[in-house]
Amino acid sequence: MSNESGREAMNQNDITLKIDGMTCGHCVSSVTEELTAVPGISNVEVALTAGGTSTATITTTAAVENSVLEAAVIEAGYTLVSVNA
Repeated sequence: MSNESGREAMNQNDITLKIDGMTCGHCVSSVTEELTAVPGISNVEVALTAGGTSTATITTTAAVENSVLEAAVIEAGYTLVSVNA
């Protein structure tokens, strides 16, 4: 059974997004909601840096194109600065 768990972990990928324009808890909620709705994303954790560049760490279970991530961040009302897999 440990092989199955290992395989699941290998299918997951953490990606860090740098996002500008976020200033409050509502911003965090908006970004979290939009990214969570993207197919293939299983977890979203946002660290707010008011007045600076915030960080969203997402866990994916399938390949997700950067353009899809950018579209989700834009839909939430913010600017995607970078994507680091």
